[in-house]
Amino acid sequence: MRGACKGEFVKSTTTAVTLILAVSPALAEEPILADEPQRIDTIIVTATRTEIPLRDATVPVEVITREEIELSQAGDVAELLRFEAGIDLGRNGGPGQATSVFLRGAESNHTLVLIDGVRINPGTIGGAALQNIAPKMIERVEIVKGARSALFGTDAIGGVINIITGRADEAYGSASLGGGSFASRSAYFSLGGAGKSGDFGIGINLNKSDGFPTRRTSDIDRGYDNTTINLHGSLTFVDTRVSLRHWSATGSSEYLDFFESPLDQDFENRSTALEVRTAFSKSLDSRLIAAYTTDDIAQNQSRDFVESSRLSFDWQLTWTGNEHVIAAGLYAVDEDAASFSFGTGFDENTTSNAVFLQDQWSHKRHRTLLAVRLTDHETFGSETTWNVEYAFDFDADWTVQASLGRAFRAPDASDRFGFGGNPALSPEISREAQLGLRFRPADHHTLSLELYRNDIDDLIEFDLATFQLRNIAKAEIRGAELGWDYRGDSFTVRASVVRQKADNALDDVRLLRRAEKSATVRIIKDIGPHKLGLTVLASGDREYFGSVRLPGYTLVNLTGQIVFADNWRLNLRIENLFDRDYQTADGFRTQALSGFAELTYTWR
Repeated sequence: MRGACKGEFVKSTTTAVTLILAVSPALAEEPILADEPQRIDTIIVTATRTEIPLRDATVPVEVITREEIELSQAGDVAELLRFEAGIDLGRNGGPGQATSVFLRGAESNHTLVLIDGVRINPGTIGGAALQNIAPKMIERVEIVKGARSALFGTDAIGGVINIITGRADEAYGSASLGGGSFASRSAYFSLGGAGKSGDFGIGINLNKSDGFPTRRTSDIDRGYDNTTINLHGSLTFVDTRVSLRHWSATGSSEYLDFFESPLDQDFENRSTALEVRTAFSKSLDSRLIAAYTTDDIAQNQSRDFVESSRLSFDWQLTWTGNEHVIAAGLYAVDEDAASFSFGTGFDENTTSNAVFLQDQWSHKRHRTLLAVRLTDHETFGSETTWNVEYAFDFDADWTVQASLGRAFRAPDASDRFGFGGNPALSPEISREAQLGLRFRPADHHTLSLELYRNDIDDLIEFDLATFQLRNIAKAEIRGAELGWDYRGDSFTVRASVVRQKADNALDDVRLLRRAEKSATVRIIKDIGPHKLGLTVLASGDREYFGSVRLPGYTLVNLTGQIVFADNWRLNLRIENLFDRDYQTADGFRTQALSGFAELTYTWR
């Protein structure tokens, strides 16, 4: 079996390389090694909680741009993330089905997901509902790889995914209609404007699909519908800017239970945030975010439900000097979680408070980040997390990075009070180290090598001896990632190869549901005003529950954008170009060869 899985990955990788070579002649149209003016660097906010150029980050950060999002025609955020290096997805079927994300070998509840900097991981179950987040509303996605609890608190063991929604910088409007396989249909409308005193915008996205059978042993289609609303507005008063943001996704998802009975459930995910930002001077800035989030699921064939709500206050004071940027702040959260399933349930309230301090120092070729956070949690007491990071530019082309970090995940309400719950659980603790090397042979090219290790203690697992969750496991994760990024005038490429080993340190058994080998490629080629896109994922085998091994696979998507005049665009997508039969969760189907189209009209 192992030989077969290895052969499948080699075959998958060969297919990916063949596709890259097939399109690579297009590179000849551009002088990719020419000495051209350097482009303005991308500005990111997630790596340090402050705005910095991407190339100044002291840890690995990936950015999915608006251009990539639009061309991908992805149905949800999970479909965007699956082609990113170091990310494994487990999906229980088609549109709207439960989806888990594994970042750099960590557990699915070890990735913190934010929308505009606001945590949306629920207080129950742990993982954010990525399958319900519509890419139409997104300006970009920032993926920070590695421990970040010192900056963001619980859950940020494997990394942080910050989904940043769009803002208005001028008057605009957009409308689109789409459809495709599985009787999928979509409609989108947005409108916004901006002036000296503020901006506003509204976006509404409707998405509906009849779906396909989620179970491999069933022929019953399972559908999905989602209505997403995104609102934003801001006003500026002298030196103070007040912003209000609201995102919500509501709808229903059909699925099959363990006995393959057709069921459905209603969901509602919301995040509302009020931000007040004041510039006391050119060097002193205050930012306060008050946010309220909910994550609710209600079964329609029973009384079962899961409800989670969170009220949070996040205040940060930032001082910017010649060589230092010092940020300090307070974080307070009040969380309610309730559930009822199989005749039992819970309704619990949890509070948590934190204080944090960080210093970014840069001097000539040196950059550092020092951060510490003290969290006082109602159930397990105090926890201290920290990050120590250093980057050195040997010259304009070579940069080395090194970092150490301590992170944690607090047991959620389901861990403590759900089925097999244990109120005495301790937090899961991570100790991480990273070493990176970046080489920029030309203005448009970046080569990178990242080495990482992550030791996670007190992992929470179900103990069959006591029929209860306990802190009985330990994970050892070791990995290497090789990447190449090229961004030219009419051609962009992002490619990576990842090799990692994620094991239970107590018995050397592989951790479930994540691949040890993967390769990804994302290519965008401009053909005049039009675009052609190719995305490739070659994934190795993975272990699953019950000693099942899922074989490796290659997934290829082809996308295109045809521009009619200045206002009309037709986006096209072919999913699973070679019609591969593969699984990311044992017994569940994945999308076969299928096609989608969307016509968009935009005015500015």
